[in-house]
Amino acid sequence: MNTNLSSFLISIVVFGSLLGVFQGGELRKHFYKDSCLLAEDIVKEIIWKRVASNSTLPAKFLRMHFMIVEKAATPNLSLGGFNVIDEVKTELEKTCTRVVSCADIVALAARDSVSYQFQRPIWEVLTCRRDGSILRISDALNNIPSPCFNFSSLNQSFANKSLTVHDLVVLSCGHTIGVGHCKFFSKRLYNFAGKNDADPSLNSTYAAFLKTQCESLSNNITIVPMDPGSPLSFDNNYYKNLKLDQGLFQSDAALLTNNEATNTVDELLDSQDFFTEFGQSMKRMGAIHVLTGSLGEIRKKCNVVNS
Repeated sequence: MNTNLSSFLISIVVFGSLLGVFQGGELRKHFYKDSCLLAEDIVKEIIWKRVASNSTLPAKFLRMHFMIVEKAATPNLSLGGFNVIDEVKTELEKTCTRVVSCADIVALAARDSVSYQFQRPIWEVLTCRRDGSILRISDALNNIPSPCFNFSSLNQSFANKSLTVHDLVVLSCGHTIGVGHCKFFSKRLYNFAGKNDADPSLNSTYAAFLKTQCESLSNNITIVPMDPGSPLSFDNNYYKNLKLDQGLFQSDAALLTNNEATNTVDELLDSQDFFTEFGQSMKRMGAIHVLTGSLGEIRKKCNVVNS
């Protein structure tokens, strides 16, 4: 594990997960209006500037927010964008020293980066999170849903965080932007049931294309778009892909193996419904395992524990 990256990840983690949710108060709107009036404007200005020159950042920030309690785990070490979070934190410290938490910066960065293409916020972010000081990497690894999970495992993983099947399906649309590494889905192409076979639930034409990109099970380098139709656009095309059996990961295809989840997929084919539901599920997800009130701390630097 890269030591510098690991220390950054650990430093902005919010401790919770298997040991329970520790909360000292409620998240709220415009928490910084009295203590740091320009906080959210500063975050948005920097994030929009960086996204304008790097269209891959929204996917990175969105996943960073999804995994706020799990960043030091192996699946997340490939994430970029931490330098931008550092840039935001540095600017905020110039304006309001030790006021805005790294946890809130990540939550705002996810919203603002995805919203850039619309030039307006597409969901509401509640703030007043504080930064934690304890992390067990084993907890992180145990709580990251695997791209190989079946529906039962996915459902249990979300239920453990008080999220519903509806939230599971809605938040899975995070896969409408970004890329996937061959190693996380190549078994579906070459050895799905241990018989040198392909996953029968995967569209055969799509599988043939993926094989041209991932030529063996041992490919640990190549990446492909998770949404081949519009990989840089945040939209509901993910669900259209699912209905064509073109979900990249086994966990994507699993959503069509449960009636309630499948019905939700069908509902979210309506673009307006999707954006409304995504915003609501993001608010619920963003309130999981947060420290507030007098708990935790506000880091001066996101990669260094306060002395």
